[in-house]
Amino acid sequence: MNIAVPALVPALPALGAAAIFATGRRAPGWTRPLAILPVLAAAVLALIAALQLGTGRTLNAATLLTPTGGPGIYLALHLDGYTSLITVLVGLVATCVQIYSTAYLKADPRYPSYAALVSLFTAAMFLVVYSGDLVVLLVGWEVMGICSYFLIGHHWETSDARAASLKAFLVTKLGDVPFLFGIFLLAGDAHTFQISGVLAAAAHGQLHHPTLIALLLLAGVAGKSAQFPLHTWLPDAMAGPTPVSALIHAATMVAAGIYLVARLLPVFLLSGAALVVLAVLAAVTMIGSALCALAQDDIKRVLAYSTVGQLGYMAGALASGDREAAVFHLVSHGAFKALLFLSAGVLIHAAHTNSLTAMARIPGLRDRVPDARWTLGIGLVALVGLPPFSGFFSKEAVFTAAEHAADGNALTNGVGPASAVPHAAGWIVLIAAGLTAVLTAAYATRLWLLAFPAKAVAAAAPNGGPEAGAPYSPELDEVAPGHAEPAAMRWPLWVLAIPTIGFGVTGLSPQWLPKLLDGGSLRPSLPTAVVGTGLAVAGVLICWAAWRTVTARAKGVADPGRALLGPLYRPAQHGFFVDRLYSVLFVRPTVAAAELVKFLDREVVEGYVQGSGGAAKVLGWVVRRSQTGNAQTYLSALLAGVVLIAVFVAVGT
Repeated sequence: MNIAVPALVPALPALGAAAIFATGRRAPGWTRPLAILPVLAAAVLALIAALQLGTGRTLNAATLLTPTGGPGIYLALHLDGYTSLITVLVGLVATCVQIYSTAYLKADPRYPSYAALVSLFTAAMFLVVYSGDLVVLLVGWEVMGICSYFLIGHHWETSDARAASLKAFLVTKLGDVPFLFGIFLLAGDAHTFQISGVLAAAAHGQLHHPTLIALLLLAGVAGKSAQFPLHTWLPDAMAGPTPVSALIHAATMVAAGIYLVARLLPVFLLSGAALVVLAVLAAVTMIGSALCALAQDDIKRVLAYSTVGQLGYMAGALASGDREAAVFHLVSHGAFKALLFLSAGVLIHAAHTNSLTAMARIPGLRDRVPDARWTLGIGLVALVGLPPFSGFFSKEAVFTAAEHAADGNALTNGVGPASAVPHAAGWIVLIAAGLTAVLTAAYATRLWLLAFPAKAVAAAAPNGGPEAGAPYSPELDEVAPGHAEPAAMRWPLWVLAIPTIGFGVTGLSPQWLPKLLDGGSLRPSLPTAVVGTGLAVAGVLICWAAWRTVTARAKGVADPGRALLGPLYRPAQHGFFVDRLYSVLFVRPTVAAAELVKFLDREVVEGYVQGSGGAAKVLGWVVRRSQTGNAQTYLSALLAGVVLIAVFVAVGT
């Protein structure tokens, strides 16, 4: 296989980004082709590389980048079935996002910088996936962080966007600090930064601090992949443009953390304690985010909390020792979550509001966006996990992994011994996943019922705009109002609908997806398939019944989430006040410490500096006044000094 093909995959979007930055203002007509063509070419090359590599094979290539006096840093490429699958997903979603954005941000004056950052973001994710060296992987990891900062804050003139971008940057950096120490400790034990060397050291028991390494790495994963307790940045990141949300939630940023744990799973299997910690974090993330999604009125925040919960599913599969199931759900989720966000963008474009209750009051909305209505429905069914859509198969793979781990027969598929996964981790994930399945079905049904009621339940706001008090979305100024999806926004929806519908069946035959990965079975077991589907159907029926009841009572728009959650509604609406807790525990003490430092600097340190300067000034004034130029005065002073000295000497004797 020609190594130039995979090497060009991250290089092309990066070059496209550089070209847009260089020519965007001077030649705006070139921006769209420079945004689309390099990313599209990278997606095609990623597919070619995957086909050339085939199944059950790996490819490694490395050249020394720089000596360090210790473990060297290598510019290394590693290709296997996992990298093939994920790079194809990244290329597909990024291409759809770039095409979609040409219409969604058509009137945005900052579109060139936006398109360049999306391309750079894509290149960084390609680098993370293909990198065979932890330090080079860290470069892509951090480039994604800075790109997310700028893209989330694209509408920097609004306070929400500025605050959200800063929050995303700081929270993810909070996880990246221990993550960096984890990489150094891992390389110190393995005597190399190369991932192949790290895995070889893990296989031969040469890692002396596996628990500490795993926990430090999990801190970075929790930040990047929005797992509790570092999940709070992701819902607020919805202040960015909707296509950016699709990219972050589906194929970059949040997928990077899950991919890293899957890549280094043999390291994590050396520590049962770390797996239990990961299982607990996944369980809290799944249940908490699903409850929060059930209470949100902003359609994008519902989908954001949905992403947090689905990432919890993937983390739960990894805690159960099954990276096949985790990556299966990662790719499946990437397709249907990109579809959901882009469909929601069309809906926002037509309704001029993010508010679900406002959308329910707009007559004829469902008929104005037929493509988005159908594709949003397809994405929601996949999210709920009903057969035969892809979400059913990948979600059931997670259930099956947790079931086997709880029975003591974890599906590690040769990555490590099944006994390395504690029974407790499997039970924690299995119970939490079951409850989350019910809640996911409920909030997905609620979203559909509020966005597309059978008919508008109240008169529309004047001029067809949002109701009074509905949350304003800065994206509404990006595009002109329309009664149908533009072609550039419509066709990416159907492209993403294809894997959303059909990707799941690739896990049924052992010659397809399983052979590409570790070779284990991805067929759902009958008990978990029945139970998982039953829980999803129960969630749909419970929400529908609550909707019928509250709508009949209110005789208008009514939120079934309020009835289902009861006293939990307000806490769930505000994310269970985790941000407020962080403010009390961390933000306020930090601000108070900063105020104290400012006081000490201005009043004490600066006081000493100003005092020393003032004393010198006074001394200079005294000396200057004594210099009169009168010789008699000088002689009188000299005589007085001599007399004083004589008196002191006489008294002393």
